[in-house]
Amino acid sequence: MTRLARLRTTLAEQPWELWTRQIAAILRMDLRKNFLSRRGIWIYLLAFAPVVIITLHAIIDRRSGSMREDTEVLAGIFQFFYLRLGIFFGCLGIFTWLFRGEIIEKSLHYYFLAPVKREVLLMGKFVGGLLTSVTLFGLGVFASFAMMYLRFGDAAQYYVFNGPGMGQLLAYLGITVLACIGFGSVFLALSLLFKNPIIPAILVLGWETFTPVLPSIVQHFSITYYLKQLCPVSIPGEGFLALFTVVSQPVGTVAAVLGPIVLAALVLLLACKLVRKLEISYVAE
Repeated sequence: MTRLARLRTTLAEQPWELWTRQIAAILRMDLRKNFLSRRGIWIYLLAFAPVVIITLHAIIDRRSGSMREDTEVLAGIFQFFYLRLGIFFGCLGIFTWLFRGEIIEKSLHYYFLAPVKREVLLMGKFVGGLLTSVTLFGLGVFASFAMMYLRFGDAAQYYVFNGPGMGQLLAYLGITVLACIGFGSVFLALSLLFKNPIIPAILVLGWETFTPVLPSIVQHFSITYYLKQLCPVSIPGEGFLALFTVVSQPVGTVAAVLGPIVLAALVLLLACKLVRKLEISYVAE
């Protein structure tokens, strides 16, 4: 029997239906915790703070400015705030708490005592964190887009439904999903590797910020390297800002989409190995 045939046989023998039900059950419990916890209020602020600012801009400057200028402003808000700060720190707060929060609340042992493989538990919690982050920041990006163009009336309607506007909105939402997948997987793995993932997260932030000055082969291990190439509106960068906007060696659209997904898959494989060795020590917390 060839290796491919043995692999097919092994995959066919796995209890996929049972694992799916277990992931769904874990998902339901985690979604209630993620959305209703008062601890996550600051994540709501990260997701919707630009909406408030854009709304004030629309009210105060409703008779000035142009749609082209506001399109560039929206692109700047997405690339500089959402992509590099809001989603980054939001995923830090959501995904590092998935296991670390259970340890602090002394409830992780209930999961470990249940007849659930630890890898299934990890995937259930990852999907829960992913749905939470995508929902919050997706709604934030959508609301920011809507409020930015609402004041232009019919011209904005034509721009969105007959021009490039809808494509730009879908691109922003797609990049948001990819950012949550990439950053979420990294922070989930860090929470399993370190008791206090804040310092490693700062190192990740530095890595994501300054990899454009590193050799091109190294840049392929940065999530933002791929995401900023998918942004639908380019921002002219001069001086220090060029570090955040200019891509020295761009890749194709398909590669830019698959890049964060492949990196996340590799990180989640590492996380599966880490969760197998995870030992609970409530006294040390």
